[in-house]
Amino acid sequence: MALTKQDVESELSYAYLHAVAGKAAMSCKLGNRHDDGAGVDAEVIYRGTTPHAYLRQVQLDVQMKATIKSPGNDPNFMTYFFQGVGRYDKLRTNDSAHYKIIVVLFLPNNSNDWLNCSPNDLILKNGAYWTCLYGAPTSTNATGETIYLPKANLLTPTSLTELVMQAAMNTVPNYTRP
Repeated sequence: MALTKQDVESELSYAYLHAVAGKAAMSCKLGNRHDDGAGVDAEVIYRGTTPHAYLRQVQLDVQMKATIKSPGNDPNFMTYFFQGVGRYDKLRTNDSAHYKIIVVLFLPNNSNDWLNCSPNDLILKNGAYWTCLYGAPTSTNATGETIYLPKANLLTPTSLTELVMQAAMNTVPNYTRP
């Protein structure tokens, strides 16, 4: 049985994260069904020198999402409707030694444009953005919450390295919304 369109979106979001983490010299592994229940789809692990006096391993717990919906028109933020208040609450609660972040891949509307392969290139269209929901407000409804991902938080190998260094020093910025 073929994957659904939503399953393909999900697989591409994992591929994006895995490629970025690999280029940043970090390991990336998928969570299991127990991790998923805790709001963790993947783990990114950095092993090496950090600005912390003795911390040499940093793990980020990542909730992955992908969408073809419009990211909105705000000049500074991408918007995403996060379905599931329970999972939203898990991500906004700082109850772990690992930072929990959400990464949203914004794909083109036309699925034919999502991925292009050639002998010289493998191109996954559009970008993924991250935010940490610590400090986010309680949801005001039962279905989900619109979250705002800063456009400055494009997930790249460089930005992932910077994020891990902030996590090592416990200085990842709390959630802000416009």
